[in-house]
Amino acid sequence: MDSVVSDASAVSDSPSVAGIPAQPKADPFERDTAGSHTPDPVPDADDGAQDWQLDHTRAPIATKIVVAGGFGVGKTTFVRAVSEITPLQTEALMTRASEDTDDLSATPDKLTTTVAMDFGRITLDNDLVLYVFGTPGQQRFWFMWDDLVRGAIGAIVLADTRRLTDCFPALDYFESCGLPYIVAVNHFEGTEVFEAEDVREALTVPPHVPVVIMDARKRYSVVESLLAMVAHALEATPE
Repeated sequence: MDSVVSDASAVSDSPSVAGIPAQPKADPFERDTAGSHTPDPVPDADDGAQDWQLDHTRAPIATKIVVAGGFGVGKTTFVRAVSEITPLQTEALMTRASEDTDDLSATPDKLTTTVAMDFGRITLDNDLVLYVFGTPGQQRFWFMWDDLVRGAIGAIVLADTRRLTDCFPALDYFESCGLPYIVAVNHFEGTEVFEAEDVREALTVPPHVPVVIMDARKRYSVVESLLAMVAHALEATPE
């Protein structure tokens, strides 16, 4: 009997008590799963991702579009309306010092102006990302256009039918550098509506250059303009 008690005590953490069987010593290398709580699975970081996003061989194609035009024609509004990220804006308050150079007759409520550029991003297709750069409109900032246009596949020239002559410098610039472009007529409320062909004739835009009527405040309208620009750029430079 003594030998049995001694054997039981050898495998127990505590000495045997009369009437209570000795408990076997737990194996420190064996995990007891009886009654244990199974931890919740770790959320998959790829949950909700689309197939093309998980295919590392299909890196998104990043392209650059430039939006140009006259002062106060709606370039900043264009970028803000379409960007899927918080757009980068370099707006500065207008002061009396610019009264002699900035014509506010068509936009009397305008209080700020772009002094460098606007920047936004939009994903047009599963793997096509557009980086949209808005140029400053005033002549004193035109020196920045060369840097902003570098690497772009095309440009959108915004036009206001109340002052079409303001977009001539942008048209001349893109014609001279050979960059594909389209003309997007930003229709302002309370202004007369013109057909695209009438605007083409007034601006003497070549027949192969698309002219579209749009509203820079509405996302779908801006997206349609960007799609027209991408399609035209592919036709002009398919490589």
